[in-house]
Amino acid sequence: MIKKFLLAICVAIPALVSAQTAKFGIVDAESIIVAMPEYTQANNQLQEASAKYESEYKTLQDEMNKKMAEFQQLSQDPNTPQSIKDRRVQEIQEMEERAQQFRNTATQDLQRQNAQLLQPIQEKLTNAVKQVGAENGFTMIFPIGVSIYESTDVVDVTPMVKTKLGIQ
Repeated sequence: MIKKFLLAICVAIPALVSAQTAKFGIVDAESIIVAMPEYTQANNQLQEASAKYESEYKTLQDEMNKKMAEFQQLSQDPNTPQSIKDRRVQEIQEMEERAQQFRNTATQDLQRQNAQLLQPIQEKLTNAVKQVGAENGFTMIFPIGVSIYESTDVVDVTPMVKTKLGIQ
């Protein structure tokens, strides 16, 4: 008796699952993120940090250019010993290396800051998409541009997600 009941359930479940129609949606996540006030704040913070790094890098460049000009004058003086000229060349090379290292460190730091600032924004978007999907009975929601083909049955949920986030 139990075996027949389990067999009936095993036959009925796939039939019920196939009877349901899948509902798919697409979302333009990029346009939503750009419209979020948190994104503007994060972008402003990144621009401020970038401006500080650029200012410091310019100071390093100016310092290096000054050393180069001094070296040019020194190298034209026939009375300057070669050891002094060599030392100045070495100083300039070390400054160039420090400037390049600073540039690399600044780039890595800005990338890290960008990831840290965008992570909560992306989480907020993901949660809103999940809520819209659950509230509207979607089987799956894909980012726009990921699929090769989209039928007319696919719903663009971008406006719903924007409403959920309070964005116009």
